[in-house]
Amino acid sequence: MRKLWTAFLILVATTLSGCGYNDIQRSDEQVKSAWSEVLNQYQRRADLIPNLVNTVKGFAAQEQQVLIQVTEARSRVGSIQATPELLNDPAAFRRFQEAQGQMSSALSRLLVVAENYPQLKSDANFRDLQAQLEGTENRITVARNRYIKSVQEYNVLIRQFPVNLTAMMFSYQTKPNFAVEDETAIAKPPTVDFGKPAAPAKQ
Repeated sequence: MRKLWTAFLILVATTLSGCGYNDIQRSDEQVKSAWSEVLNQYQRRADLIPNLVNTVKGFAAQEQQVLIQVTEARSRVGSIQATPELLNDPAAFRRFQEAQGQMSSALSRLLVVAENYPQLKSDANFRDLQAQLEGTENRITVARNRYIKSVQEYNVLIRQFPVNLTAMMFSYQTKPNFAVEDETAIAKPPTVDFGKPAAPAKQ
C-alpha cells in the first residue's frame, strides 16, 4: 500500500511538472519579487515627502495649496494596503496606480513651484532632497518596468496550453498590470532645470 501511494505521488508530481505547475510557481514568485521592489521604491519616495514639504514650507509658506496637495496625495498612497492580494484584484490595483500617479503629479507641481524661489533652489538641504527624489523616481521607473515584464510573462504562461488547464485547476488568474500606454508619462521623473532664470517670487 505504501509503495502504491508513493508511486501515485510520483505520478502526480510528474504530471503537474509536465503541465507547467512548477513554471507557474516560478513565474508567480518572480512577479511577487518584482512587486516588492516596486513597493520598496515607492516607500522610499514617500519617506522623502515630509522633509521635502517642510523644506519648501520654510521658504514658501504661502504655497499652501501645493503643499497640501502633496501631503494629501501621500496620505492617499499610505491608506492603500498594498498586500499580495492586491495583485489579484484589478480594481484595487487600479486604485493603487491612480494614487501613485497623483503623488507623482503633486510632486512635479511642487518642484515647479520651487522655480519661483531662488533662496529655496540654492538651499543645500532642498537640493539634496531633490536629487534623492529624482534618483528614487528613476529607480521606480526601473522597478515598474521589471514588474510589467514579469506580469506579462506570467499572464502569457498561464494562457498557454496545456499550462492553462493547470492554472484553471488551481485557480490561477491573470494579474493586473500597470497601463503600458501611460508608463512613459506616469513614471517620468519630476525634474527641475535649475539653470533657467527664476521667475519673481510671489508676494
